[in-house]
Amino acid sequence: MDIQSRPVLYYRWVVFVLAAGYCLYQMLFGQWTGPGGPFRYLTIWALFLSFFSASRMLARTEGRITRSHEVTAMCAAVLNVMVVFLYWRLYLTDPALVNNGDPIVWWLEYYLHGLGPVLQIIDALFIAAVFRRVWRAVLPLMAIIAAYIAWAEFFVQRFNERPMGSVTSGLPYPFLNNLELPERAMFYAVNAGTALGLLVVFGLLGAAIYRVKGARMAA
Repeated sequence: MDIQSRPVLYYRWVVFVLAAGYCLYQMLFGQWTGPGGPFRYLTIWALFLSFFSASRMLARTEGRITRSHEVTAMCAAVLNVMVVFLYWRLYLTDPALVNNGDPIVWWLEYYLHGLGPVLQIIDALFIAAVFRRVWRAVLPLMAIIAAYIAWAEFFVQRFNERPMGSVTSGLPYPFLNNLELPERAMFYAVNAGTALGLLVVFGLLGAAIYRVKGARMAA
C-alpha cells in the first residue's frame, strides 16, 4: 500500500488526533488521585506509546522522516492487544478486579480498550506492514513490560495506599493486591509470555497477508 496516498494520510491524521486528544485528556483530567497519576495503569502506557507510534506513522506519510519505526508500531500493537485482553477478561469476570466496581465511562473506556487499539493494529498490520522481522521487537517489548512492572512494584505500590487488598495495597489494579509476591511474579511472567506469543501470532498473520498481497501484485 502506498503510505503517502491521500486515504492513508486521512486515516493517519484521524488516528493521530484521537490519540493526541485522549493523551491530553489524561494529562488534564486523568486520575491524579495518587502518586503516579494515570500513569499507574498499563492502559495509559499503551495510550502514550500509541500516540508516539501514530505521530511517527503520520510523519512518514507526510515525508518528514525516513525511519520506518517498525519496532515502535509492533510494540504499540502488541501492548494494546495485551491491554484489551487483560482488561475485558477481568472486567467481564468482575468489574471490581480492575476499577473498584465504578461504572465505566463509555467514550473513554471503549476508546482505550477497543477503538484505539484497533486503529493502531490496522495501521501496523495492513498499512505500514511492520510485522516482517518481529524478532527485532522482542527486547524492546520485554523492556517496556519490565519497566512497567518495576514502576508498579517499586513506585506505585510504595507511595499509594489504595486500592487495598488482603495481602498488600497500592498496586494499580485491585486484584494484584490480593496476590502474594510469588503469585504476582507468576502473573507477570505469564503475561510477558503472552506478549511474546502475540508477537509471533502477528508475525505469522503478517507473513500470510503480505504473501497474498505480493502474489496479487505479481499477477
